Amino acid sequence: MNKVKINIMDDVREYEVGTTLLEISKDYDKKYDSTIVLGVVDNNLRELTYKIEKDCNVEFVDLTKQDGIRTYMRSLSFVFIRACEEMLSGCRVSVEHSLGKGLYCEINYDRDINEEDIKKVKARMREIIDEDVLIEKKKLPIEEAIKIFETNEKNAKADLFRYKESDTVSIYKCGWIKDYFYGYMVPSTGYLKLFDLKYYNPGVVILGPKKEHPDKVAKFIDQPKLAQVYKEAEEWAKIMDVHKIAMLNKLIEDGNYGDIIRTVEALHEKKIARIADMIVKNKKKSKVILISGPSSSGKTSFAQRLSIQLRVNKLRPVSISLDDYFVNREDTPKDKDGKHNFESIYAIDLDLFNKDLQNLINGEEIQVPYFNFKTGKREYRGNRLKVREDQPIIIEGIHGLNDLLTESISEDNKFKIYVSALTQLNLDEHNRIHTTDVRLIRRMVRDNQFRGHSAIRTIQMWSMVRRGEKNYIFPYQENADVMFNSASIYELSILKKYAEPLLKEIDPNCKEYREANRLLKFLQYFVTIEDEGDVPPTSILKEFIGGSRLVH
Repeated sequence: MNKVKINIMDDVREYEVGTTLLEISKDYDKKYDSTIVLGVVDNNLRELTYKIEKDCNVEFVDLTKQDGIRTYMRSLSFVFIRACEEMLSGCRVSVEHSLGKGLYCEINYDRDINEEDIKKVKARMREIIDEDVLIEKKKLPIEEAIKIFETNEKNAKADLFRYKESDTVSIYKCGWIKDYFYGYMVPSTGYLKLFDLKYYNPGVVILGPKKEHPDKVAKFIDQPKLAQVYKEAEEWAKIMDVHKIAMLNKLIEDGNYGDIIRTVEALHEKKIARIADMIVKNKKKSKVILISGPSSSGKTSFAQRLSIQLRVNKLRPVSISLDDYFVNREDTPKDKDGKHNFESIYAIDLDLFNKDLQNLINGEEIQVPYFNFKTGKREYRGNRLKVREDQPIIIEGIHGLNDLLTESISEDNKFKIYVSALTQLNLDEHNRIHTTDVRLIRRMVRDNQFRGHSAIRTIQMWSMVRRGEKNYIFPYQENADVMFNSASIYELSILKKYAEPLLKEIDPNCKEYREANRLLKFLQYFVTIEDEGDVPPTSILKEFIGGSRLVH
């Protein structure tokens, strides 16, 4: 038999041609912190069933990596769908969005689902996992795949395939059930032993391991406010009859997308106006307005639009920059690697900030600091500020919902707003669009448009950005008085033409190529909106693509 040389972790070994990554992984599994679920061959993600045919470099992906968790949860959702269809004959499962450390799904049945139903589904999932059923992949011609799913009344999948750039599509089989999934799968159900189901009326949350603790099932955290925002987004998408990508693509191809853009933008304006009305209605709450949200959620545009609506209500808002309250560089806390951690709340002079804020609320004048980023020192340049009764103070920043930031200010004087981009669209019933991907694409486009950064730099920074969000933003999001969803149904169809060229510039030999390739495969499903004439200059999207009249 012919042999191939494989370099893994600087260890070169010979294997027979046609050896699978699964077989090779058994020689290395003890060197990884958790279960290996994927391989990387010459910088391309591959399933463990992949056969090695030539000399190459190989590494493995376990559950401590984001690609590993994605693969695990995608495979787990496949088992969930099969178990639902077996225990609740005739039901239709819809995989919706992340929620409470898990994946929220809905089961459309001829009656309301209850906790007993979920217990039966969970028991059946356990049986399927204990049986260690193979998850087999088969490539089919697009036309054949379309016929299969049309016959099974899964038209959203059939419609989606019409926008795929290749001539073939991979279909997965687990026992009797066949389905399409965007992304990779584990080789068999026996890999999926860590899971739980949480009944969450009217649906269910699938819980699996998290990369921070891959040996344990994540604990469900109830997020009722976030769930309500997602529900509202879903309802609006259905009202506009655009809740799957193929529906949006058809509108674009027919030139009928203008009304969708105008409706989305009008909805944003109406919601912002309502938030302004809420603030005005409670005069005490209008003293300090705190705005927070993850990276590229559109906080800056939102803050500007909210200021306009407050002025419509005869208020004269003023803004304070948290950046000016940084402690001097030498006093900045450091992370575990010894680097300055500017995202820590203790990078802010909390005592001074609270003192100044309290003085302003009391009607006193303060001297506003200025942080000199070149010298790393706080300076005073003679700027003074005093506010009147009709001047709410707007503070935008990642720590806005953390009570430590405004500890000395009464809760009665604070109105807290959480802004994020929670997309309403899904690829089809079983393939959701990650809101994180939308924000990453937004940031990539903005960083290139206004900061001259390449896509590779944005991808390199993204894990650090995400770590900061998990530590300093997400734990406090339910503290908000109101949440604002900045996502637009149509935005990826516009962002595509900006993002694709940037992603294609990344060299296949770069580590970041894997993420770039994943995003490119994702974007292929969107038909591009070339004419941006219907997007108003006050749109939150303009903050990222340029042309905003609010953000400079």
